[in-house]
Amino acid sequence: MPTEFTVRGSHTAFQRPERGTAQVTLAFEGPAMQPVYDRVVRDLEAVKTSIQALHDPEHGPVTWWSTQHVRTWAQRPWNQSGKQLPLVHHASVGVQVKFRDFGVLATWVGQHVAATQGFRLDGVVWALTESNRHDLERAVRTRAVQAAVRRAQEYAEALGLGPVRPVAVADAGMLSTGIAPVGGGSAPFMRMAAAKDAGGGAELELAPEDIEVSAEIDARFVAE
Repeated sequence: MPTEFTVRGSHTAFQRPERGTAQVTLAFEGPAMQPVYDRVVRDLEAVKTSIQALHDPEHGPVTWWSTQHVRTWAQRPWNQSGKQLPLVHHASVGVQVKFRDFGVLATWVGQHVAATQGFRLDGVVWALTESNRHDLERAVRTRAVQAAVRRAQEYAEALGLGPVRPVAVADAGMLSTGIAPVGGGSAPFMRMAAAKDAGGGAELELAPEDIEVSAEIDARFVAE
């Protein structure tokens, strides 16, 4: 009778990011709606102008960008004594900008943090290009399968059996009834720090985290 082995193979690879997408919010608040709205629109135009000067999908530092519609709302806050205060009006808009040059990304963010009052950097999403991520995922899956083969063969040799033969391969968890595939983690974000330059001013430093790509597979083998 053949002996059956069910094993899990895994592999993880890390690669430096190739793109960084800045997640930005422009927001203001005040006692009247029109000045608040006008200020956000004015700052949005300034930000768009700075992006357009850098945007070139083929060779420029900015490969893609988008803006949302300006959102407005109002609320009447309460003070610590429980008294309702006058109405406060809000306006905000989100902007996303994808950079291939991380030095230009840091400079662009730093300039707007200093010069654009309503500018807020919510985070940076680091990524690979679609083509390179696909290649890396394929390589990682291949290494995960190879790891499963090695593990199964080690078990077989420990039992004095011959070469293993695969009978099933699946994403992790799918060889067991009712178990969902094991998924990947969340997208990597940035670490950010302010450093002092030679002139004593603040200089923004972005520390992109390596992209982690992992694969786990389950495989079933038999050996005589």
